[in-house]
Amino acid sequence: MRQPKNKRPTQRTIAEKAGVSVGAVSRALANDPMMAEETRRLVHRIAQDLGYVPDRAAQRLRTGRTNVIGLILPPHDEILEFGTSIVRGISEALLDSPYHLVVMPDFSGDGADDTIRRVVRNQLADGVILSRTQPQDARIKYLLEAEFPFVTHGRSELATPHSYVDYDNAQFACHAARMLINSGARKLALLLPVRKFTFASHLQQGFMTAVRESGVAHAVINGVNIDSDAKLLESELRTLLTQEDAPDGLVLPGETSGIAALAAIQDLGLVPGKDVRIVVKQTAGIFDSIRPRTPSIGENLLEAGQLMAQLLLRQIAGEPAADLQYVQPAIIDERYIVNP
Repeated sequence: MRQPKNKRPTQRTIAEKAGVSVGAVSRALANDPMMAEETRRLVHRIAQDLGYVPDRAAQRLRTGRTNVIGLILPPHDEILEFGTSIVRGISEALLDSPYHLVVMPDFSGDGADDTIRRVVRNQLADGVILSRTQPQDARIKYLLEAEFPFVTHGRSELATPHSYVDYDNAQFACHAARMLINSGARKLALLLPVRKFTFASHLQQGFMTAVRESGVAHAVINGVNIDSDAKLLESELRTLLTQEDAPDGLVLPGETSGIAALAAIQDLGLVPGKDVRIVVKQTAGIFDSIRPRTPSIGENLLEAGQLMAQLLLRQIAGEPAADLQYVQPAIIDERYIVNP
């Protein structure tokens, strides 16, 4: 039974209901591993029934911590459900911790420098998660110098190690190219992100590994990137496919570009999978329901969110960043396995 709106439940309220001390309630809510699990469950259940919400201001004065994890989230239009999956993964990982997630949207296009400085300067969070890393990322340099806990979705090339969760884009691009070559494609083309991002070089490295092995003709698509508007992507791909010596195999690192490519191919009266083959990086599962069936290689964003939150909590607890790095393997459907 919830307390009346004008009477906010406190830890003392929970203690009286549970028949334990206020100190025990505090330890139970912080998931103290030294406490009996039965007591912890009882306290959490009563807190939930009462609608208990911690007094963040008092908590910060007492511990020096905000119990906030900040996610700086720029637009990711090329990856369907990016924000939803990442937020869900982080939230799930924080469930049994005293931390809660605050999402900080960033549409400035400046790499969220100002947002990060404001978080650090005003102590708005105990740690942050950011994405779209660059080889010499100024945000990462600032956070390292400030000795502020953070985890990135993506790597950098900085000498000082930092915590990250990344996807093996080189593995994706290499396997995708091999799939196209094995299916009979004679010329491959790769769509890249904006070159300033670290994963652009990883994609190109993986792609070049496969084309050099086979000697197949290849190109990098110019004029558009995976962040380009879907209509522009469709138009440019349609133009590309009408050129002399046009590619007949496309490596596309996102669902939006995959959908645009299918539209361009069919608008030209070509047959997907026969006249032009494509392999798409899939994060939302949408290509499982698109016809004709299109080969895809998966990236688990839900898991990425969970991992980033777990690594950040461990870093806040004192573990060194060099031990908190993880690269997710590409999820390859067994139907599309090819020999190295």
